[in-house]
Amino acid sequence: MAKKKITVIGSINMDLVTKVSRIPKVGETVTGEAFYTIPGGKGANQAVAAARLGADVSMIGCVGDDGFGRELISKLQLESIDTSRVAVASGTSTGIASITLSGGDNSIIVTPGANYHVTPQFVAEHEAAIAESDIILLQLEIPMETVRVAAALAKKHRVKVILNPAPFKEIPLDLLKDADFLTPNEHEQQHLLNSLGDGMGKEFIKKCIVTQGSKGVTINKNGLEDIPGYRVEAVDTTGAGDTFNGALAFALSEGLKLKEACQFANAAAALSVTKLGAQGGMPTRTEVEDFMNKS
Repeated sequence: MAKKKITVIGSINMDLVTKVSRIPKVGETVTGEAFYTIPGGKGANQAVAAARLGADVSMIGCVGDDGFGRELISKLQLESIDTSRVAVASGTSTGIASITLSGGDNSIIVTPGANYHVTPQFVAEHEAAIAESDIILLQLEIPMETVRVAAALAKKHRVKVILNPAPFKEIPLDLLKDADFLTPNEHEQQHLLNSLGDGMGKEFIKKCIVTQGSKGVTINKNGLEDIPGYRVEAVDTTGAGDTFNGALAFALSEGLKLKEACQFANAAAALSVTKLGAQGGMPTRTEVEDFMNKS
């Protein structure tokens, strides 16, 4: 049976990670323990998560014409991700995320760079690839108007849309309507409800799969239902949500029901935090299934 096709439209960054004993206060200087450059970006992370599990994944995005951009494309290709729709934006730097890591927690500053060259027109040029997909995975590290166009094109061709509303921005109603699933964390869900108001919020809450870290997720398909997570010793929580989203897309594409897909994605996310880097701990399908069988 042919693999289901997942297309990720989103950001591609290089993560600049500094490990410290504690995160500095404003105006304070602390000495770092280690420094790493690690491939990241919410879009690329979710693509890698799905591909490592065994999905047929295509990436639509942009990098800069610099060393980071070349390296990131190469890394995606090593994960067997189709990068034929990743463009190099001339005269622009690749997006970066400056991450300070301490005790398993992190603080992050994202500089979009070439990710803002993922324009509505650029995405529209790849309508055929969207139409051939089974699931489209979107986030908010590219322009909002681009995300709206991508979701509308997916709906036009009856392709399922998973929207990870992160980092949170006010989301237009048409985009919310075009999304089949919304995957906010607890804070993002509250921002969403606050921006919509009680009446409108109830219309979209049934689409929400609310991630809550090690506690798992809450779905609201037929009333609220908590799906417990897995407790592990966290080394780096960066990318756990992205792993969840990539794994959710993979599990749904495999035909799992929503609850089972969330259980699978919870396990993948738990494994991802046991190693350094957003993509460093993303597991294979065998690793997830073995972990679930032993838990």
